[in-house]
Parts: sequence; C-alpha cells; structure tokens
Amino acid sequence: MRVAIIGGGTIATLFIDHISHGDLGDAQVVAVVGRNAASRGKPLAGEHGIAYVTTLDELLALRPDVVVEAAAHEAVRDFGEALLRKGIALIVLSGGALCDDALRERLEAAAHASGALLYVPSGGIGALDALKAAALSGMDSVTISVAKPPVAWKGIPYVEQLGVDLPGLKQATVLFDGTAREGVPLFPANVNIAAVLCLSGIGFDRTRLKVIADPALTYNTHHIEMRGKTGNIRIEFENVPSPDNPKTSWLACYSALAALKHAKSPVRYGT
Repeated sequence: MRVAIIGGGTIATLFIDHISHGDLGDAQVVAVVGRNAASRGKPLAGEHGIAYVTTLDELLALRPDVVVEAAAHEAVRDFGEALLRKGIALIVLSGGALCDDALRERLEAAAHASGALLYVPSGGIGALDALKAAALSGMDSVTISVAKPPVAWKGIPYVEQLGVDLPGLKQATVLFDGTAREGVPLFPANVNIAAVLCLSGIGFDRTRLKVIADPALTYNTHHIEMRGKTGNIRIEFENVPSPDNPKTSWLACYSALAALKHAKSPVRYGT
C-alpha cells in the first residue's frame, strides 16, 4: 500500500514512525504533501528520505493508493475531489470541512463514480456504530459536549472575538452552544469529532454542540447523549491531549492510524 500524507505535524510523524517499523505490513509512505517549500513537512520528509511535494500533479505522479489528509479544511477542498476521481482512497481527518454540503456532495459523488474509498475516521470518540444503527430506526436527538483545557482554544479567531481571557479562567466557560452546523466551522481544528458524529447520525442541523473551556480539566473530555426509538445512550471520553498539539486528542491520532490499517482490509469489526 503506497501512502501519501497531507500535513507534516504530529499525525504525519506518527504514521511515518509506525509504518517504518512495519506496524502496517507492507505499507510505504511515498510522499508528504505541504503548502509550500517552507512548510514543516519538508524537513520531516527529508529526515526519512520521503518525497516532499506541494501540488496535486506532483502527488499524482507518485501513484499513491491511499492519501491521508492530516492538515486542515483547505486541504480537503484542494485535493479531495481530484484524488477520489482518480480512484485514490482518501482518509479525511478534518471532517469539519464536510459541514460544507456542496463539498461533501462532490466528494461523495467522486467516490461513487470511481469506486474509491472516502473514509472519515471516528477520531477522539466512539460509539458511532451504535449511532448509525439507531439512526436507521429514528433518532430524537443527539448532543455532544466538547470540553478542553483553555490552552486548547488559543489562537481561534471566534474565541478571540468573544474576548475570553483563557489564561485567566477560574471556572468552566461555555464558548458555544447551538447547532453543529453553526459551531463546527468556528473551531476548525478542535471539533472535527462533532462533524463525524453528525455524518454518522442525524446531520449538522439536528445535532447539538456545546464547546467548553475548563481550567479544571487535564483531559479533552467529550460527552455524548443520544435518544431514539432503540433506547438512550450516554457515553463520555476522557482523552489525553496530543503531546505536540493540545487541540487534538492522542486517541484521534491513533484513530487515523487504525483507519489506514483497515483501508484495504476485506475484514472489519465494528466501525
């Protein structure tokens, strides 16, 4: 399996380390994709003797079987449809980009047309198999609360506009409470899990999202409640933040690795 990775951060490093140790069988990283020559993926690629590219044409020339998007919403828009139309499997980690209905429809149409896999992993949450099953019978409501230490919400324009003194917080503070449709685009690097919850269940308009900065927390904490004809589900995840990026959970990084491991497998358990 020839793998390319869009992005040069924590997840790209994790993939390269595990693949180089043979943890994914005969998988090989053939490219790291960055925005330009100054992107941090370039030294990462150079360190491991991997090709570093910045354009779609350069990427296609390396003939990847699977491309893992581990960068940002823009990367999904810039590369996603073209890769899928070429029959190349795409694993999307910035699931929040698919809040854009037109973009999602184009990606889905491209995947159907070519037969290529479009895969959005569970990320830092789980129970999506139960949600998908329950949704078939009819769901009354789905809510998700995303609570993280204040440092995880630094540098987000929406939070800066709120005027919240993140370093000075003494108690939990709600940053957003509304529909996922409204909230997901406001936190492009922090609540991709809410997007995959919506995509697996009752959509962005009916799924409720609450975003919280809590100085008492050590873990990135996600509380999910689902109510429907098959019963009620309450589940909570307390995730260790990624060592290099507190905006994302360590579990989400390994969820991406698990998605790649099973991308070409004919045998799957659960989701």
